[in-house]
Amino acid sequence: MTELAGEAWRLIVDDARDGATQMALEEVAAETALEDGLRTVRVYAWEPSTLSLGYRQDAETVDWEVCDREGIDVTRRQTGGGGIYHDRYGDISYTIVAPADKVPGNLMDCYDLFCEPVLEGLQRMGVDADFAAVEQDSIYQPSCYLRDINPAHDVVAPANAGEAAQKISGNAQYRQRDVVIQHGSISYDLEPEAHLGVFETDTDGETFTDRVTSIREQAGIDREEAVETLATALGEWCDAEDGTWRAAELEAAADLAERKFGADAWIRDREVLEASEQ
Repeated sequence: MTELAGEAWRLIVDDARDGATQMALEEVAAETALEDGLRTVRVYAWEPSTLSLGYRQDAETVDWEVCDREGIDVTRRQTGGGGIYHDRYGDISYTIVAPADKVPGNLMDCYDLFCEPVLEGLQRMGVDADFAAVEQDSIYQPSCYLRDINPAHDVVAPANAGEAAQKISGNAQYRQRDVVIQHGSISYDLEPEAHLGVFETDTDGETFTDRVTSIREQAGIDREEAVETLATALGEWCDAEDGTWRAAELEAAADLAERKFGADAWIRDREVLEASEQ
């Protein structure tokens, strides 16, 4: 249990939602943490499968024809890095939202703190995972899972495999009005062809599976058990109570998803529409 456990926290094991709404809910949770002092940890899935672009990623790296044909959503995150294909089945995502004055000001210390329940959850699943021990060079920069592996925030398995360790989770942080938001993607199962297909690249599936591993590959447990285990670790970490979104939060998220995270102006050019422009 973290020193943050004395605060008011809720654990949301969320419904599967479209990418724009999932990103909007993070900003809404930040407002709730700031205004009401209620912090949030959650586990969630993406429906339909979604490509989330890094904040500064060039939209030209996307194969828009494939995304349209396969019914894959595209949104853009507030965090940097490469794009992530969040498969409806193969990806498990999480979010941690807390006021900045309650967490370490040093970015690396904050990563260490916020990744504690993620690493704990993976260990409970039977996955020998930890922060990468060594750096690995980028294979394909537009894809988060094929970028360089950074010991600061990339989680690999098996933990003691050195340069042979494979990435299993990417984690990123940003600050929104004095609130720290960390989100991450954990590979439950691999869909290399789908993951690479959303990009304009000729990188092959074998290259992807050489670099990336999954919970299913490492531990063999089913997805439902993996989600439950991660949620339990997150909840115990901050002593959270089981919770849900408020009606007003869902309403605010729907508006934000429409004018920002689901809008072409944001996805392609990082421009946010005002309400009057919708």
